[in-house]
Amino acid sequence: MIGYLSKFFYILSGERKQLFLLLLFFILTSLMEAIGIGLIGPFIALASNPEFIYQNPWLHWFYTKSGFQNARQFLYLLSAVTLGILYFKSVLTFYGQKYVFKFSFKQQGELSAKLLHAYLAAPYTFHLTRNSALLIQNIVNETARFCDSFMLPLLTSVVNVTIIFALILLLSRTNLTATLSVAGILLPTFGLIYFFRHKISKWGQESSESNTEMIRVINHGLGGLKETRILGCESYFENQMRVQIDKFASALSAFQAFSILPRILLEAILVSFLVGFTIIFLLSNQNTENLTSVLGVFAMASIRLLPSVSNTIYAFGTMRNSTYAVDKVYYDLKEIENVDFSQKQKLLDHLSLRKLLNANSYSKCCLPFKQEIVLDNIIYRYPSATETNLKGISLHLKKGQTIGIIGKSGAGKTTLVDVVLGLLTPESGDIRVDGKTIYDDLRSWQNLIGYIPQSIFLIDDTIERNITFGVPDDLIDRQRLEKAIQSAQLEELIEQLPDGLQTVVGERGVRLSGGQRQRIGIARVLYHEREILVLDEATAALDNETESLVSDAIRSLSGTKTIIIIAHRLSTLEHCDRVYSIEKGRIVRSGSYQEVVLSV
Repeated sequence: MIGYLSKFFYILSGERKQLFLLLLFFILTSLMEAIGIGLIGPFIALASNPEFIYQNPWLHWFYTKSGFQNARQFLYLLSAVTLGILYFKSVLTFYGQKYVFKFSFKQQGELSAKLLHAYLAAPYTFHLTRNSALLIQNIVNETARFCDSFMLPLLTSVVNVTIIFALILLLSRTNLTATLSVAGILLPTFGLIYFFRHKISKWGQESSESNTEMIRVINHGLGGLKETRILGCESYFENQMRVQIDKFASALSAFQAFSILPRILLEAILVSFLVGFTIIFLLSNQNTENLTSVLGVFAMASIRLLPSVSNTIYAFGTMRNSTYAVDKVYYDLKEIENVDFSQKQKLLDHLSLRKLLNANSYSKCCLPFKQEIVLDNIIYRYPSATETNLKGISLHLKKGQTIGIIGKSGAGKTTLVDVVLGLLTPESGDIRVDGKTIYDDLRSWQNLIGYIPQSIFLIDDTIERNITFGVPDDLIDRQRLEKAIQSAQLEELIEQLPDGLQTVVGERGVRLSGGQRQRIGIARVLYHEREILVLDEATAALDNETESLVSDAIRSLSGTKTIIIIAHRLSTLEHCDRVYSIEKGRIVRSGSYQEVVLSV
């Protein structure tokens, strides 16, 4: 468990001061509660026997120092002090718990945002080995589990452990033999957690994994709704969901059942102990007045001790059950942190975004691009690959040119695109803009590029927000938006729609045709004023008529934009200034459209 505490403090590295103050506060309230309970015994003894004030050295000292001449008056003072401490403790506990919950929920939100930032800023290769369902599970569920089932139990267990030790110390001052007996009863219950620790961790892992699988099933079923309906395989996803629900329910119910076991055992054992102790005390013919005082203290202590021990055991069990969540959050943050990517590659903050979107300073956020782009002997291999995917790719692209790249599936076209986009860093070689390497300022290079894939990613929002993707409403440049719409030949479509630019396109743009989605993608890169357009099979899934419309929109940009077209349909390359053919990660032919395409 010590190892998980270090992970816990790493995850909350920025909140250590607050955690320390919280712990001090709770320890203080716990000690006040123990003192309040400790005063109940002397109060009961003094109420039944005024001479007790002379038998107890602590009471006698306080009585002498207070200046009281009457035991009854002193009793009133003692009762007022006892009640005052207990009530003040209750008020502090209420506000302390309120602050803890606020702190917990805030940390859950902050941790979710931290993970989202980490995932968005992570290298592209990180996402190649991760399923989105797992990332969503970590951001939404595992952060909640970390705060609710590890952090809160940790804080409350510190409070409860403080109370337990304070009460045991109090009881030892009352009757040492009885206290040792109580301690002997409590210790085995804590042993339950240690004995079942591996089982508890396994239940936590199983519940987390089944939760991830449920998200995955939902993504698959709803993400491919059209195919699901047509093929009639709704029951397949429903059955998969039920399997995971059964696993989740089984793991969670096993832990919940185990978590209440210590409390059930403690209740029976402690009650049996108090009854047995009373009988032994009476059989030994000891003073019943002492019995009343002792039982009063033990009864009050047990009332508070029982839930404290039970809650502590439950907290330890919950923390052990949540170690899988701690591991997932910790290792993802650690893995991404250890990756050496510069500040310029990290996400833009809000201030930087405003600077970028300011028309007057936009050009300052990008690399100067006036002449040419050079890819010089680019070599790349995926981390898990055995063969090199790009083998010495070199090409020149002048400003305003349109080049085409062709090749069979697996030839390396997509890998080359990802390298050009700055998503993958080559093992060797360089990309230079006007003689300056892009890797000195990768963020500025990416600010030059607009990417139009085969399937445009559209959010379930308005056409306007899809075109201005990532731009807050108050920063939208209306003039730039109108210009982008005109250049992408979207005016007629928007005029036909009842809500115009405010028309909601549906999830992934399901309310639009393929050609309409592509033109919105073109409008998007034009709105963001990207100098270089990369079209990755942008017309591959379109019919001939729609392809013609999209191609016209692209051709209208020739000369004003530098364009890289990756295509299977060779007809889309007819107007390219130069065409490159790739085979097995190498450029095997280059030249004009007639030289590369028609001569084959």
